[in-house]
Amino acid sequence: TLFVQSHVPEHAELQWLLNAVTPIGELERMTQFKDKSQRLESVPVGLLTYPVLMAADILLYHADLVPVGEDQVQHLELSRVIARRWNAKFSPGYVAPEGEGAVEVEGFFPEPKPLLTPTRRIMGLDGRAKMSKSLGNTIGLVENPADVWEKLRPAVTDPARVRKTDPGTPEICNIYHLHK
Repeated sequence: TLFVQSHVPEHAELQWLLNAVTPIGELERMTQFKDKSQRLESVPVGLLTYPVLMAADILLYHADLVPVGEDQVQHLELSRVIARRWNAKFSPGYVAPEGEGAVEVEGFFPEPKPLLTPTRRIMGLDGRAKMSKSLGNTIGLVENPADVWEKLRPAVTDPARVRKTDPGTPEICNIYHLHK
């Protein structure tokens, strides 16, 4: 199911509530926040709290498994921490699981587990950095074919194939992974 997230006000409402139980230190330790904030002179609050919005996106639907790439596992772990904290505070009788073999007691939010996708990291069209709107190396889902072609034309492909006559190695070609 595809939908426009901004048409579902509960996403923002849940983010607001989850912000109330999420310590700022947890957000400042997020790798993507540290990487992106170093490039900015003034860091917007939205960059800091974006992982809480991601947690709201997941927890709102009571997801058990979430398909993610390896670079998103940290965000999913934060979602688990936030769910655990929420459940401890607002779910009567909830006992947080501790260590191996712990018994999970039902809380309001399940603690979602990662389902790693076969393509662990989707690289951007430049082939050097992960796909990111802020880096401008993406293809939008509803872009018209002419714009897609303009973005694909200079995209990094198989680095081992210098000439058309050279044999290809699709497994190292970024465009092949995007197509796959």
